[in-house]
Amino acid sequence: MAQNYNDTIHLPATKFEMRAGLPKKEPKMLEDWEENRVYEKMIEQNDGAPRFILHDGPPYANGNIHMGTALNKIIKDIIVRYKNMAGFCAPYVPGYDTHGLPIELKALASLGEKKASVSKLELRKICHEFATEHIDVMNDQFKRLGVQGDFADPYLTLRPEFEARQIEVFGEMAKKGYIYKGMKAVYWCPEDRTALAEAEIEYAEDECDSIYVRFKLTGDPKGVLAKYGVPLADAWIVIWTTTTWTLPANVATCLNPTMEYAFVKFGGGYHIMAAALVEATMAACHIDEYEVLEARIPGAELEMLTYQHPFLDRTGLVILGDHVTLEGGTGCVHTAPGHGVEDFNVCVQHYPQLPIVVPVDDGGYLTEEAGAQFAGLKVWAANKVI
Repeated sequence: MAQNYNDTIHLPATKFEMRAGLPKKEPKMLEDWEENRVYEKMIEQNDGAPRFILHDGPPYANGNIHMGTALNKIIKDIIVRYKNMAGFCAPYVPGYDTHGLPIELKALASLGEKKASVSKLELRKICHEFATEHIDVMNDQFKRLGVQGDFADPYLTLRPEFEARQIEVFGEMAKKGYIYKGMKAVYWCPEDRTALAEAEIEYAEDECDSIYVRFKLTGDPKGVLAKYGVPLADAWIVIWTTTTWTLPANVATCLNPTMEYAFVKFGGGYHIMAAALVEATMAACHIDEYEVLEARIPGAELEMLTYQHPFLDRTGLVILGDHVTLEGGTGCVHTAPGHGVEDFNVCVQHYPQLPIVVPVDDGGYLTEEAGAQFAGLKVWAANKVI
């Protein structure tokens, strides 16, 4: 019989209770899997079937597991179980990364005030003990999640045989010409005085000062200034930056090859900047009286102009890069290849004509190469001084 939607269905007043006792039963179930070698029997049964290998990017052995490592392992466990049920032999060998900054930081934190006097050799020993201790801890926690695998024999990056295999593979790559020695921009932590992986970088909103700087042009090898009636003696190029402390490392200024640039006349000089950003730049610099020449020059035409660094005895070069946009600034990008990935990538194409200058030490202090008046200043303190 059809039920009227307005009718009320009455259920008897019954108290429902969870009687499965999962918190107590689940550990016993996992123990049963281990005692009965469920994982090993599954792999033995699939022996001879097509192989499926899931390469496990290892977590750092530096503490208890967390939501990220738990999710990572559970997803891998689902894949391995599915492949084994789908007719493959899919063994799973978990691994642990026992090197790196996360382990060093945790190990150093455990030392308290003693960390300032610990030697490098002692630190390695402490890190080794710290990582080894947490391998068993994390093994047990992953197994508690129900993950199946060869936890009795995980691969560890600190084992000599693992390191030897790495060197062996590296050697084969070198023989095939895949390895070369070169420079690369890396993230750096001045507090820990060590390189950082991209995955270790955390971004945050940060208030900062910005600055407009004009560079005096000194060379016009293609004759582009003369073509537009601009005297070299009175010509400048204008940049904008939020990282003033990187100016000592400036070796180039980057323009977009297809963007239109203009000459802006004020104060007796002709200043190159993106035509679309002239008004905003003049307002930001509080310049009310100026004249914009009619000519619109593509950035590609201005390539190879040279200029004098504003406070160092160094000549800079105007180059091109597709990363230059109209989102802000002047459309002429201050370029310091020693301090940025994009800067490095665009400048390395002109190496060794453009040097890779890094006038900052591993503690974040400017060196003599930045200029005697700035040497010894922490990069953040150098901003206002520069």
